[in-house]
Amino acid sequence: MAKILIADDHVLVRAALARYLSAATGDDIFQANTLPTALNMMAESGPFDLVLLDYTMPGMSLPAGLARAIKANAQQPVALLSGTAPPEVARRALAAGACGFVPKTIGPECMIAAIAQMIAGEIFRPDDFFAPEASTRGPATGLTPRETDVLRGISAGQSNKEIARNLDIQEVTIKLHVKTICRKLQARNRTHAAMLARDQALL
Repeated sequence: MAKILIADDHVLVRAALARYLSAATGDDIFQANTLPTALNMMAESGPFDLVLLDYTMPGMSLPAGLARAIKANAQQPVALLSGTAPPEVARRALAAGACGFVPKTIGPECMIAAIAQMIAGEIFRPDDFFAPEASTRGPATGLTPRETDVLRGISAGQSNKEIARNLDIQEVTIKLHVKTICRKLQARNRTHAAMLARDQALL
């Protein structure tokens, strides 16, 4: 059973990934929401078999933040997680000593395989992400004020019902807004939309 630390300030993503990995692999999963918190956990409970760091969480930077994490984890594997970082960031992370770069949008089976690969001491780099045609799209535009309000609710972890109550509109209208938001942001689902909103500073 591996001991893994997931450090990500997006509570929905972090909790969902932790639950999935724990259920699917039986690994012992720890969680942190900032780099300083992760560093403290590595000092007190580490080293971990693998540390997954969100690229944009508070305190994180390249290469300094990554170097601190690698040192704190006693040279055990440390990888970067990201929802929207471009290939150039991934290349910089690998060059700075990361054992991998894991897009948050990869499939569940690929995620498990990537984690096993990195724990085994190998480097994980998704080939399709590094392909020449990989997107470097900038911040999305075109959201209406109401769609921005809905996106803010999604990012806060609210359900459609909660957002509808807070904005005093019908829940079915919220569902339509969510679909439109995902289309405009090219997001796969509401969680991905929330990641894009945070990483691209849309709110």
